[in-house]
Amino acid sequence: MKMLRRSMKWVMLVSGLLTCTMFYAAIAPDAWLRSNFGQTIEGPVAQIVVRSWGALIGLIGLLLIYGAFREQARRIALLLAGAGKGVFIALVLSLGREFLQFQVGVSVAVDAIMVMLFAAYLALQEMGEQV
Repeated sequence: MKMLRRSMKWVMLVSGLLTCTMFYAAIAPDAWLRSNFGQTIEGPVAQIVVRSWGALIGLIGLLLIYGAFREQARRIALLLAGAGKGVFIALVLSLGREFLQFQVGVSVAVDAIMVMLFAAYLALQEMGEQV
């Protein structure tokens, strides 16, 4: 468990960089949808929603990177990123299992690992404060 505490900076840095790849959805929403879900959605509302979603998730990636270097920001960065990733995982598994064959399946697996690492680190920090 000490290893997780010592390496959390690198876990957050790698997680943040991977999460920042969502900026691609803000730049090329149709291409991102096709590669991740195997289909696209049409219209200006879809463009706004997908671009906004990509930008917001990309910003969470930047927050993870910031938290990697600023220990005082780690807790909030991990809580927000973990919650967002948890919601995404739950939505895909409950409403979109047919999309797991596409890139989104890899995203769900990687995000699940991130959420477990974030939760373990936060639990260790909490236990360390109580001891």
